[in-house]
Amino acid sequence: MSDWTDRPGQPPPEWSPRRDPPSPALAPPTRKAPPPSTRTAPLPGMPSSAAPGRYDSGPDPRGGRGSRNPRRRAGRGRRYLRTAGVLVSALVLGGAGTYVWADTRLNQEVDLGALGARVPAGEGTTYLVVGSDSREGLSAQDRKDLNTGSAEGRRTDSVILLHTGANGTTMVSLPRDSWVTIPPYVDPGTGRGHRAAPDKLNAAFSLGGPDLLVRTVERNTGVRVDHYAEIGFAGFVGVVDAVGGVDLCLRRAVRDKDSGANLPAGCQTLDGAEALAFVRQRKQEARGDLGRTRNQQRFLAALARKAATPSTLADPSKSFPTLRAGLDTLIVDDGTELPDLMALFEAMRKATGGGGRQLNVPVADPDLCTPKGSAVKWDERRARALFNALREDRPPG
Repeated sequence: MSDWTDRPGQPPPEWSPRRDPPSPALAPPTRKAPPPSTRTAPLPGMPSSAAPGRYDSGPDPRGGRGSRNPRRRAGRGRRYLRTAGVLVSALVLGGAGTYVWADTRLNQEVDLGALGARVPAGEGTTYLVVGSDSREGLSAQDRKDLNTGSAEGRRTDSVILLHTGANGTTMVSLPRDSWVTIPPYVDPGTGRGHRAAPDKLNAAFSLGGPDLLVRTVERNTGVRVDHYAEIGFAGFVGVVDAVGGVDLCLRRAVRDKDSGANLPAGCQTLDGAEALAFVRQRKQEARGDLGRTRNQQRFLAALARKAATPSTLADPSKSFPTLRAGLDTLIVDDGTELPDLMALFEAMRKATGGGGRQLNVPVADPDLCTPKGSAVKWDERRARALFNALREDRPPG
């Protein structure tokens, strides 16, 4: 509020006190009033022929400054409304254009409806969120810089069940080395059929892609997957870089030759390459794959906080590149539309931002000896109770 508004009865400093009218000898000659204008209001977007300036209707009968012409005031109000309308229209059309663009960029290559026999649908909505080691979108130099290797195909680096419903949001990390039963499947490359057999969860993805992974998760959890979302290395790095890096505090230095992680202890901002190395490393973790899932949850929480800040959401130079980077390597099921994807992001933000629950599947043995090497054995009783709660949309335990 300016100073003069706090002094009732005093005029603002830019106003000069009204002087007495000049004597008749000095008064300007009287002009004839112009004929009434027949000009209509200009069309929106066309310039007005009216001369700029302020109009005064004469002295205010109450004294003080003259009032503005009511017609002028109404005309100005209409222009304000037209201007506001144009701005709103631009925003709406811009948002609609972005919506259409993003919707057409969705890679809906997974057909959940073609999976055959599945577990019954539960309450609420459950997403299967997969971080894959797909190198699609990475150049040879990118692969070298990111320490991703040159392996072809896709394997899982993270598998998360994200459930949202009337009782809040729950994120459950499933270690990729979980010892599970892979259901019968047909090798998409050779056409050869395979019987159900025990193996690591990651094997389901590498043997049969998203379809077999979804069927394996449903068979071993009893939870129906409503939507599938997968993002590769390039998309992950792009999202982190688009938001300007992610702030993370490390209690100890993290160094891992395989992932390329070389991070000092303390608080720091990780760029895309550093973030990828951090969430992939596990050999330095005391609990191996379980330690990695905890790091992944920590990082997702930090990323969600950064991506949801007003400075990121309100800045098109950040929000649009973030959206573009995320969609570049994103794969979803054919039933996922942009509103479903936004609901997924919101659920993940809630789960990682303190408005939900972040859990690991209960484990009985983190180093189970198997014919396929060391694996993670779930605690059958506690895991079943957790998955039953998700299916029935109840708060876990």
